[in-house]
Amino acid sequence: MRPLATYVSVLAVSIGLAIFASVTPLATPCWCWPGNFHIFSRPKVHTAGTEYASDGSYGTEVDWNNPQHIFPLNYEQAQGKRIFYQQCVWCHADSTPAGPSNRSNVSPDPPLMNDGTILNAESDASLHKIIAAGGGSVGKSVMMPPYGLSLSETEIDEVIAYMRAIAVPEFHQPSSKRILFWRKKP
Repeated sequence: MRPLATYVSVLAVSIGLAIFASVTPLATPCWCWPGNFHIFSRPKVHTAGTEYASDGSYGTEVDWNNPQHIFPLNYEQAQGKRIFYQQCVWCHADSTPAGPSNRSNVSPDPPLMNDGTILNAESDASLHKIIAAGGGSVGKSVMMPPYGLSLSETEIDEVIAYMRAIAVPEFHQPSSKRILFWRKKP
């Protein structure tokens, strides 16, 4: 008789707590359960940048020059953003998520990662070589270390895709086909 009483009292307390939690801020609306609620012991933490901007988008990046403009990123660009904020942000941005960058302590100043006036003139192959082999290997600043051993070929390509996505002025892929128009002399 005693185990039955214990079971009934635990069941009653559990049901009471579930009802209490469903009418408090501990409940989070959701489409996947009947009653439209998940019950959590604390609210879900929302991390910025993980929401989808549009169909086929894996994140966003705010334009560093105009906070009102947001760049949607595809998967490859979003992976490049992740690598950029782990490896490159300290020298190729004016500020970082952790505070000021080290860019002002490096001479010559490294280009900002979104500086299209400088980086758009470089080909993808050239940027790949600079990142993989370091700046000194291509006649640029020796302060740019080689990342070829710490980043894979795919990761380097993802960083380049991210650079192209956030470039201001916007990067336009050069046409691989040259169209020549031949005119006959009149």
